[in-house]
Amino acid sequence: MSFAWAKNYEPKNAFTQWMDEKLPLPRLVYNAVGAGYPVPRNLNYMWNFGVLAGFFLMFQIVTGIVLAMHYAANTEVAFSQIEHIMRNVNYGWMFKNAHANGASFFFIVIYLHIFRGFYFSSYKAPREMIWLLGVVIFLLMMATAFMGYVLPWGQMSFWGAKVITGLFGAIPFVGDTLQTWLVGGFAPNNATLNRFFSLHFLLPFVIAGVVILHIWALHIPGSSNPTGIEVKQESDTVPFHPYYTAKDGWFLGLFLIFFAFVVFFAPYALGHPDNWIEASPLSTPAHIVPEWYFYPFYAILRAFTGDLTIPFTDIILIEAKLLGVIAMFAAILVWFFLPWLDKSPVRSGNYRPLFKKFFWFGLIPCMAALFYLGGATPEEPFIMMSQIATAYYFMHFLVILPIISQIEVPKPLPYSITESVLGKDDGAATKDVPPAAAPAGAMPEPAE
Repeated sequence: MSFAWAKNYEPKNAFTQWMDEKLPLPRLVYNAVGAGYPVPRNLNYMWNFGVLAGFFLMFQIVTGIVLAMHYAANTEVAFSQIEHIMRNVNYGWMFKNAHANGASFFFIVIYLHIFRGFYFSSYKAPREMIWLLGVVIFLLMMATAFMGYVLPWGQMSFWGAKVITGLFGAIPFVGDTLQTWLVGGFAPNNATLNRFFSLHFLLPFVIAGVVILHIWALHIPGSSNPTGIEVKQESDTVPFHPYYTAKDGWFLGLFLIFFAFVVFFAPYALGHPDNWIEASPLSTPAHIVPEWYFYPFYAILRAFTGDLTIPFTDIILIEAKLLGVIAMFAAILVWFFLPWLDKSPVRSGNYRPLFKKFFWFGLIPCMAALFYLGGATPEEPFIMMSQIATAYYFMHFLVILPIISQIEVPKPLPYSITESVLGKDDGAATKDVPPAAAPAGAMPEPAE
């Protein structure tokens, strides 16, 4: 987002002038998160979660590097190395608990960030690329988190790896070969742990690279806002610094209070107790579950219990296992198509009464149910409830959302962001607006 009234970076001394000429890094930072980046003035606290996600990504990278210095990717010693880190390494318990719970908090802020995008239609033009890159980041996060879950080599680590890698075996023709290549054998073993450790260490840096592209794409059209209308005048924006750096800073501090409480007083509340039992291929846990942030997609995976057959015959077209795998990945891949599924000209859910009802009383309860059902035992009535929730999930994005966007009558939008904040003011509505953007017949106020 570039406007004539945005402040330009001006080096103050000889050194900064030389730096700006040879390597304009200060200019880049100034234009990205400083006074050179104008931001809509009406952003609410749901826009803070992007910054929090960036913080937790850096936090996970730093704590992960420290833990990697003391970890051994070997099935003979991996479990005992975690104990060694917890008991013998200076502050190892803190780094381990912070890293493990940091993954959960990372997913918390990402889920809130995504659902803010759902409600305010952040995926619509001209911000499609921002959204698409965000979905890629989420997929990379899931892969990274899954591989990290395997590293402690506890019971849930081993059996979770066995179940999830076993899903690749359902792919026709190449499934078994792909599964063997991924695992490094016919069951999770030392080769699996080495591969997962290497990828778990590498992928966060790949995520950081995609995040840079995500931010770059954001700065082309500029930030969205709760009204969903574009910036029209200077009074619609404020500089990112100091206004939003202060707002993001105190919100981050508040969030870190809750994070610190979990790390120091309830470090195992978000994990599974079976993962403190060393992995044993001869002892299957009574109930195999992934980490909580995978629950919705695990519930979708388990919702398919029957094969797809030709009617009135026993000829199987697609096995139940493959149907579940397809549905699990499709549950995320459908997000890629949201910019084209939702054709409403209005972005913000605040001005879409029908959309708002289906969002708060349809999608949100559906996702809450999937979160619960993913951790429930695979028995009735939970299986039937998973099937109902899965059916509604896909129906919301593929059927309900496109229909709503065609038939809904949205509420009137304010003229500008300033009007949505301060109320309608005919004088303010045309102040600082370039002549071509001013309403027909409106005269700009004389300069004071």
